[in-house]
This record gives sequence, structure tokens and C-alpha cells, in this order.
Amino acid sequence: MPTYQAVLFDFFGTLTCSVQRGAAHRSTAELLGCAPHTLVDVLDRTYYERACGRLGDAEATLRWVCQQAGVHPSEDAIRSAVASHHRAVRADTRLRDEAVPTLTALRGLGLRTGVISDCTHELPAFLPQLPIAPLLDVRVFSVQVGRCKPDPALYQAACRRLDLAPADCLYVGDGGSQELTGAERAGMTAVRLAAPDLAGHMVFNADAAWSGPALRSLDEVVHLVERVPERADVLPPADVPVPAGAGVPAGCSPV
Repeated sequence: MPTYQAVLFDFFGTLTCSVQRGAAHRSTAELLGCAPHTLVDVLDRTYYERACGRLGDAEATLRWVCQQAGVHPSEDAIRSAVASHHRAVRADTRLRDEAVPTLTALRGLGLRTGVISDCTHELPAFLPQLPIAPLLDVRVFSVQVGRCKPDPALYQAACRRLDLAPADCLYVGDGGSQELTGAERAGMTAVRLAAPDLAGHMVFNADAAWSGPALRSLDEVVHLVERVPERADVLPPADVPVPAGAGVPAGCSPV
């Protein structure tokens, strides 16, 4: 029997491949009458404010972003830009090849699975259409909870919905938004995904000082939970560089 009862994952950079903003984001900027670099700058520096959901729905949030960027598009333009931004974020999102097999294997072992993600409105909208959706028992989104990692509220929400204690849960993430430190403080065991592609991942506020155990591939999680009575703390930390962008004070997301 596995030592854990649930494995909870970060989304961007963990269940997905490395994320960078693609060319599709230019269309959003054009619809808003904004220079692309200006829009990106505002999105970067206002990440937590947007990901906490305190600015309202997607249209209200983008309207606020426009104010920060100094542009004043029409309501029709904002609605079109919301749809454009949704498409752009979706286009940036590529699940890892191991994501579905890993989740399937974990559930085959009798484990619960879930996602805890810092995100804006786009991810809750398109995740149900992804092939991992039926393999997740719980989905916790910062934009819905009103908090961002490493706030314990996100981890506690997952445990509450699963009716499990934090000690029964393994958390896997790339380390953005100090999520690994947050998971451990909440009482979970945390392990870092240090996949090679993450060297170019768009990550902010990384767990740079975190030196816990790490995995090189997502599917190694299955082998980890099969070990009895070993737990993640017996794994050596992976000697990997902090991903690019780790010093930017925002959250880990492609939006």
C-alpha cells in the first residue's frame, strides 16, 4: 500500500511542459490598442492581484489591466480581448506526455489526485476540456479561493475537499510562488519536479532557498509512492539551476 493517500500537483510547469508566452498574446494587445511589451509588463507585475480574483470576472480584470497600461478600449474590444487572451493561454498550455499515464497509474494504486494552481480565469475555464480532467478528484484555483501560494488556504482547501489530513498528501510542483515551502508549512510532504525543460520556464517568486527532494520526470512520482515505508524525504535534492525569471516578484503562470 502507498504511504500517501493523495498526490496533489501544481499545474503550469508540472503537469504541463515549460511555459512561455507565445505569439498569440500579440493579438490581445492589438485588440486593446496596447503595445505588446506594455501589456506583458502589466501582466507580470499585477499577477497576484489578478490571480487572487479580487478584481472581478475576466472582463472586469482585463478592464483594470487596461487602466494600468494607460489604454481605454471599447467594451466590445475588451470582450474580444478576453476571448483572445483565453485562446492565447490555452495555446501556451501543453500537457506533459507523462501527465495522463502518471495520473492514471496513481489512481490505479488507489490514490486520490488533484491540482492546486495559481491562475487567473482562463485555467478553470479550459481545464475541463483537457484529458487530465476526469483523472482529478479535486481542483483548487487561486482565482476562486481568493489566495495565492504559498498561502495555506489553498492546500487546506484541497485537504478539506478530499477529507484528508495534510500529512496524508504528497505535493509535487516546479517551485514557483514558493509553493513547496507553502506545502510543507501546511503539513504536506513536498517534492520538486526538476524536469530539464524547466530551465526556460516562465516562473516567478521561485523557491530558490528550498533544498528538498526532487524528481527529474513526472512519472517518477509513481515509483516514489510505491516505496514502502520510504517517503519523499529520502530522495536526494536534484542539482538543478533555478529557472529563468525566478527573481520576478509575481506568481507562476503563463497569463
